[in-house]
Amino acid sequence: MPWPEGMVPVRMRRVAVVVPRAGLRDALVRIAEEGCVELDRAEDAPPGSAAVRLQRLRGRGEEPAGATGAVLAAAAPDLELLERERSVGLLAGEAELEERARGAVRRGEVAALAGWCPATEVPRVAERLAVAGGALLTLPSPPGADPPTLLRRGGPVSFTPLVTTYGTPAYADLDPSWPAGLAYVAMFGIMFGDVGHGALLLLGALALRLGWPRRLARLSRLWPFLAGGGAAAMLAGAAYGEFFGPTGLLPVLWLSPLESPARLLAAAVLFGAGLLALAHAAGAVNRVREGGWGAGLFAASGWAGLLFYLGLALAAASLLLHRPAAAGTGAGLAGAGLALVAYGLFRATAGGGAGVAETVVRLFDVVVRTGTNTLSFARLAAFGLTHAALADVVWRGTAGLAARGAPGVAGAVLLFTVGTAVSFALEALVAGVQALRLEFYELFSRLFETEGRPFRPWHVPPAEPADRARKVVPCSPG
Repeated sequence: MPWPEGMVPVRMRRVAVVVPRAGLRDALVRIAEEGCVELDRAEDAPPGSAAVRLQRLRGRGEEPAGATGAVLAAAAPDLELLERERSVGLLAGEAELEERARGAVRRGEVAALAGWCPATEVPRVAERLAVAGGALLTLPSPPGADPPTLLRRGGPVSFTPLVTTYGTPAYADLDPSWPAGLAYVAMFGIMFGDVGHGALLLLGALALRLGWPRRLARLSRLWPFLAGGGAAAMLAGAAYGEFFGPTGLLPVLWLSPLESPARLLAAAVLFGAGLLALAHAAGAVNRVREGGWGAGLFAASGWAGLLFYLGLALAAASLLLHRPAAAGTGAGLAGAGLALVAYGLFRATAGGGAGVAETVVRLFDVVVRTGTNTLSFARLAAFGLTHAALADVVWRGTAGLAARGAPGVAGAVLLFTVGTAVSFALEALVAGVQALRLEFYELFSRLFETEGRPFRPWHVPPAEPADRARKVVPCSPG
């Protein structure tokens, strides 16, 4: 089943680099410059001459301070001269080039290497290789080989780091970056609901986006999380009527956490159940894409698990709404789903009495995890209530001091500033960690079962571009 490109990892093609033996080095330099091809590497090959010289230089402690990374010369350099001049960057580049060249298959006057390349980048790389007299050919994927996974960066706004921090999805899996990112900021906002505090987060996101302060520039890619969390916190704060606490400056549009904790708790669990259902559905799609319908139908994180969860949710909702007929239907669906899960679990055992015992234990674990994972979303309400309570304490103290004359006003300003800073920092940290925990343990555990292999293209910048008038930008699909 074809899926829209934004919902799956970048499509990969198995490729072969075919060049005249005399042009192998030039072709490798151009591939390294493009940074779009992951070349197969020779296993257990002895180090080349450049690698030996580099190790010798570093072993003598003669690497210059502040040495830059690997770079490649357009023409083959004199390795002995590079060692004498302690040119670590060029030696490192030559060592990498030698390692890739050892993976080439040579037949007569022709050399060939195999690897992976994003499908959209194949024409561009092929054009560059043609200048060196070579060609980039697309090949069928080897049977049983999984292509490497490259998630789309999505332009200036990307939630990919949230997924890659957890692990690398299998190539066949859906790319959950955007849904996962939106779920994360929504959960953060529920726990950190305050219009004033959310506005501070938005200002922080803007500062990161502009590269300020400079010492935090390496964290600039996290600005979408701050911006999304700030916007979600402002929306939740408007619903709660919170502006730096219950100051009374905003009306309560939905509920006040301190006055209606039970309603907030029920809403949080219901919201979490919806997220879990979506995660189950995406996981079911992944199981089919990974192993076909035979694997996807009976898996606890596949269609059987989805049927069990939806049936259980229908039964629970129907009981709360006093609809016994619908509750019976839900119970029947849940039972059917659980039976399919049990069959899938038993099928994976050695059979016999031991297989039955193992199936019972694992089935019990599935049922318990389903309940605990759903109730785990109650923490959204718990920490939302804590955030509101801390802000309320700060505001009550501020209002009390402000009524005691000029000295009291000064104390109120100090208390409000310090109290807001402490509660803001503490609650932002707690909300961020708890949202991440719910994302990883409750949602991603249903999405992913197999670990993918990240796409690692070979990229070494040239000491001097092969085409001086051409500015090369390493590929960045998506």
